[in-house]
Amino acid sequence: MKATTEIDPQLVKQLREKTNAGMMDCKRALIESGGDLEKAETILRTKGVAAAGRKAARVTKEGIVAAYIHLQGKVGVLVEVNCETDFVARNENFREFVKDITLHIAAAEPQYVSRADVPANRIEAEREIYKAQAKGKPENVVEKMVEGKLDKFYSTVCLLEQGFIKNPDETIGDLLKAKIAELGENIVIRRFVRYLVGEPLPSEG
Repeated sequence: MKATTEIDPQLVKQLREKTNAGMMDCKRALIESGGDLEKAETILRTKGVAAAGRKAARVTKEGIVAAYIHLQGKVGVLVEVNCETDFVARNENFREFVKDITLHIAAAEPQYVSRADVPANRIEAEREIYKAQAKGKPENVVEKMVEGKLDKFYSTVCLLEQGFIKNPDETIGDLLKAKIAELGENIVIRRFVRYLVGEPLPSEG
């Protein structure tokens, strides 16, 4: 108990502002880290990832559909984000997260939610392009180059792998895991659509 009282409340407040974790979680992390703010943040993020992993299999039948219109009506976004309970769906924190996702989609133009959503023929086409670019190099070098370019491709087109527009050092996937840990429920970005005035329709492509 003595160790708890020795933690500076300002440090707890600062850690909470950086991570959005609960006060007691912040205090415990600071105690565990010996009062080191950076180590405490790492502890919280590590535990958050583990918690998110444990919750990933939970059913998400609640949530909201949110809309965002940008540039005087030139860009529009619709996104469905699911959670486990109506209680969390109505939570202001959850809704703020969903709003951030719509803003990000409007700005960053992702095409898919995750790697699993990218069509196999598109991946194969990208592979062939990268192989052609690496032609003449040893086979093991070619494979590494292709995989590296594919990772870059995914980070460009997949929402969960894009750097968050408000903090490019954090991916949307990282943001999602942190929010799962914070709210204590599984959260899934299920689908989205982004409209740009004047863009070609698939049938016109």
